[in-house]
Amino acid sequence: MLHAGYFLLGLIATTVSAASNVADLVGTWSTKSRSVITGPGFYDPINDQLLEPNLTGISYSFTSTGHYEEAYYRALSNPTNPECPRGIMQWQHGTYTVDQDGTLLLRPIEVDGRQLLSDPCSYDKGVYTRYNQTEKFNSFTVSVDPYHNVRRLDLQRFDDSIMHPMYLVYQPPEMLPTDALNLASHRDSKKKRHVARGETLRWFRQEDLLNPNRWLWLGLFMTAVGGFTFIYS
Repeated sequence: MLHAGYFLLGLIATTVSAASNVADLVGTWSTKSRSVITGPGFYDPINDQLLEPNLTGISYSFTSTGHYEEAYYRALSNPTNPECPRGIMQWQHGTYTVDQDGTLLLRPIEVDGRQLLSDPCSYDKGVYTRYNQTEKFNSFTVSVDPYHNVRRLDLQRFDDSIMHPMYLVYQPPEMLPTDALNLASHRDSKKKRHVARGETLRWFRQEDLLNPNRWLWLGLFMTAVGGFTFIYS
């Protein structure tokens, strides 16, 4: 019965998508819990930190000028140890296009995407990496949900599976700036970081350069290195 329902939903999405257009996408959409919302409440680019929501969910935002942002917070099953589920957070933004056949293609800014994988039963620290995944949706449907009486977005993935429905929460959308956010750290794009849960994740920021304590320790370090070089030269 469940599979039949998803199949029927897929047929509805395919049929109605022709009536949906780019203007229908504009806004911020979130799954039922509405705990996951794109924008500064999910990703802090200044501190390079993903902010954990209260509940899992998915959110997408679209502008009328071809920009998008997405936020994922999901629980992953652990077949080998069902009592130890894992969690994953992902954030991307970039540009999107809609083809004449209704195909929706999302192209992220490669260096800006972030992913945090947490497996507390196996590791004390989460794995924080850059994330880059182009996404293709065969169709999208915007309608008014008959139960909630709000606008609803249904996305059909490239393999024809249907994502959980999302509901309009903001219009105009709640988003971070659409340009690249981490230009200063592009050289570190391949680095993987291990971070404690809840720890602030950040790159070296301008205010760190203005901190006199940092210059004091840097001076002591350089003095020690100079003495070591003099002795063994």
